[in-house]
Amino acid sequence: MIRMTVLGILCWVHAAAAGTHSLQFFGMATSEGTGLSQYVYVGMLDDVQYTSFNSTMDKPVLLTDWMNKTKGREFWEERSWYILHSQKILKWSLINTVQHFNHTGVHTYQHVGGCELYDDGTRRSYLNHAYDGKDFISFDVETLTWIAAVPQALLEWYIQYGMETLQRKVPAVTLIERKARESAGTDVICHVTGFYPREVEVNWIRDGEALLEEGVWSGEVLPNEDRTYQLRKTLTVSPEDQNKHSYSCQVDHASLDEKMDVKWVPEAALNMGFVAAGVLAALGLIIAVIIGALIWKKRASAKEQSDASCTSSNSTNNDRCDSIAEKLMTQTE
Repeated sequence: MIRMTVLGILCWVHAAAAGTHSLQFFGMATSEGTGLSQYVYVGMLDDVQYTSFNSTMDKPVLLTDWMNKTKGREFWEERSWYILHSQKILKWSLINTVQHFNHTGVHTYQHVGGCELYDDGTRRSYLNHAYDGKDFISFDVETLTWIAAVPQALLEWYIQYGMETLQRKVPAVTLIERKARESAGTDVICHVTGFYPREVEVNWIRDGEALLEEGVWSGEVLPNEDRTYQLRKTLTVSPEDQNKHSYSCQVDHASLDEKMDVKWVPEAALNMGFVAAGVLAALGLIIAVIIGALIWKKRASAKEQSDASCTSSNSTNNDRCDSIAEKLMTQTE
């Protein structure tokens, strides 16, 4: 969760300025009744605070202007969502831990995480949780496993998450189209959500076979409220390529028997299809009206001929006239 976006933004910063860099975050949930914010969050880049948030605010505050660049904006959008979601997770963790220990009174639950990028390109990531200021549980980024600092933490996390490893959930895939921000092309977002476990592979494929890397930006895997996960992968397509190639989003997950491919149909093509269908429907209606008018005219002409013939005849021929009129009307149908 931390590794993808945090390291990605650090690599972007590292490319602009040599030296060791670090990105850190601190979050804390506090019991109710203290008069303090029940959740506070601080984000730091190279020991400079770039964001802050607490439970009395609607959204996190951005304190720097370096996010104005494209990758900065994308990072900030996802980071804002993560900060708001972390508030829910930490509050839940505090309530659950207090109940587990059968504690009363005021307590705190904290998480501290981040990563460092060194001059030689090596990286170090970490995520630690603490209860009442003492180490509780930590996440090993290399092995993707939780390590309990106390036996109670191990028991609690096994109870909460142990059974869920058997409850795989199939991802839902949605393609969202928008105009590219810095080009004449189109951004196509492959939004994959509702899957469990966390590990997932999402790729953009061209013409059914070519795996794309250029022009593709990947977000981080983020948690949903129902303990499933979501991921967004964005492809930028130029107008020329859009007309020459086909594109699909391919998802590979443990819950799937085979890879899932969702083909992108540009909105412009859909609109042209709707226009063509509308034109055909309109032409069909016009033809039906013309045919109806011709039939009506033919019937009216036949009736006039019948009436004229019968008017010039005597009454003894009425039956014959009726028969002739009936035949003429039948022939026009």
